[in-house]
Formats: sequence, structure tokens, C-alpha cells
Amino acid sequence: MGRYLIIRVGRWIASVAIIVFVTYAMMFYGAADPIKRMFMTRNESDKWLDQVTIDALREKYGLDKPFPEQLKNYVSRLLVGDWGNSFAESNRPVWDMVRAKLPISMQLGLAATVLITIVGIPLGVLAALCHNHWPDAAIIGTISFVNGIPQFVTAPMLMLLLVLGLHVLDVPYGWKGLFDQQVILPVVVLSLGAVQGVIRQARVGMLEVMSADYVRTARAKGLPERLVIMRHMLRVVLIPVVTSIGLTMITMVNGAIYVEKIFNIPGFGSLTLNGLNSADYPVIMASVLVGTLIILVSNLLVDLIYPLLDPRITHEGHD
Repeated sequence: MGRYLIIRVGRWIASVAIIVFVTYAMMFYGAADPIKRMFMTRNESDKWLDQVTIDALREKYGLDKPFPEQLKNYVSRLLVGDWGNSFAESNRPVWDMVRAKLPISMQLGLAATVLITIVGIPLGVLAALCHNHWPDAAIIGTISFVNGIPQFVTAPMLMLLLVLGLHVLDVPYGWKGLFDQQVILPVVVLSLGAVQGVIRQARVGMLEVMSADYVRTARAKGLPERLVIMRHMLRVVLIPVVTSIGLTMITMVNGAIYVEKIFNIPGFGSLTLNGLNSADYPVIMASVLVGTLIILVSNLLVDLIYPLLDPRITHEGHD
């Protein structure tokens, strides 16, 4: 188990280092000067700034130094918790901006992940148990249809139905906490786009193990079907499902830009979008870094859950 964890954590650290290097290199060697882009984005009339002002701003933000020195300074500050200051928001520390926005997106993402887990696994198991019967066709057909509708269409349609049509919800706008009823629609919209993967993984996994020898043996011993499913089938099925849920959680947090924009939720997605629109390079770097850390931490958590579902994983196939 110890070697398994060391290998996973080592890969995690190496991945972070590579992504920081590649992202910073792309920012440094990317098209256009960041200072000019920043002012051109704010106001088209500012694009003719004199060179003295441009050079002064470049020196102020440390952009006049060569790439190795800039990268070294950035990583050195990063290691002590300094994520730099925003170019666009009055030199505000980027970490303060991330700390204010990220928890909102994390709460939304975790709530949506819990919802698709609670809904997706039972529906996938039911579809497999009713293979080639109407419940199977109804479940797969419905999720395929829903998955084909983009979020920016699903959200207004649900608002029309639940707010204006049935009058069961108030207009969801802004953020008043995870346990406010205004969170229901954003969480549902986030979940609809990702629940298909969990249902399909659970269904395929169940179909694969239903004809396994150990399942037939358990049934031959007279065990109730409920115990056969819970003890002998579902545990094996959960391994690929956990992977799917881990990838889904990444999507929930990193890909919530549309949902946060539609419902005016001041989360991490809106921070990323504002940083891109204003060419705010420190914010863009922080968004990439946080998104990368979310992906790697989610994958690490999935890797740590695997041995709990099947202890043999720590001894084979991890090199």
C-alpha cells in the first residue's frame, strides 16, 4: 500500500510541475503583448498607449525579464503561497479572488456529483437487470435525449417549466448558500449533462458480471437476489463507476461556466471567464493551476478508493 501511494503522489507532483511549465511557457510565448492586450480589452481607445507607459507597466508586473527568470520567480512565489496580483482588478491578490470564488463552485460540483451518484448507479443497475425490456430502453433513451441538449438550452427550459409554468420555484439568481432552494436548478442542470456516463458505466458493468461464475455460484447456493447484487455484483461494478464519477466531478467544477453565467453565480467559472475576457494573465494562470489540481486530486482520490473496493489493485497493475 505504501509503494502504491508513493507512486501515485510522485506522478501527481510531476504532473503539476509539467503543467505549470507548459502553461507559463504558452503565456510567455503566446500571441500579443499581455499589457497591450489587457488595455485593448478594457478599452479599445487605450491600444495606442505610448511605449514609455507600456515599458513601465511591464516592469511593474515583472514582464520585462527573460522567460527562465520569470518562471523561477513565479514558482518561488507559488511555493510560499503567493499567486501574484491581478492586472485588471486594482492589483488585488489572485489567491484572495480564488479563495472567494472556488468554494462556491466546489459546493455546486460536489452537490451535483452526489446527485448523479444517487440517481445514476440505481438507474444503471435497473437498466441492466431489465436488459432488453422496456425499463432498459426507457432509461437509455431518456438519458441519451437529455444528454443531447446543451446546458444553455436546458437551463431556460427548466426555468420556464418550474418557475413560470408550475410555480414550484422562485427565479434562481445569485448565490445564497448551498442549502437555499435556488441551488436546486443549477445542480440539476449540472447533473443532467453528466449522469449519462454513470448510468452507462453501471449498466455495462452489471451486464458483464451477471453471467460470471461466482454470481451463478452465489445464486445456486440459494442467496436472495438482493444479496447477490449487493455483495457479489455491485462491488465489482463500482470500480469503473468510481472512475466515471471522478471524471464527472472534475467536469462539475471546471466546466460550470455556462451554469454560473446563466444563474449569475459568482463562482470559479465566472472568475475564469472574466480573466480570459480581460487578458488578466495571473488570473488565467491561477485558473489553469486550480483546474489542474482539481483533476489531479480527483484522480488521486479515485486511486485511493480503488484498494478499498479491491485490495488486489495495490499489488498488481500499478507500475
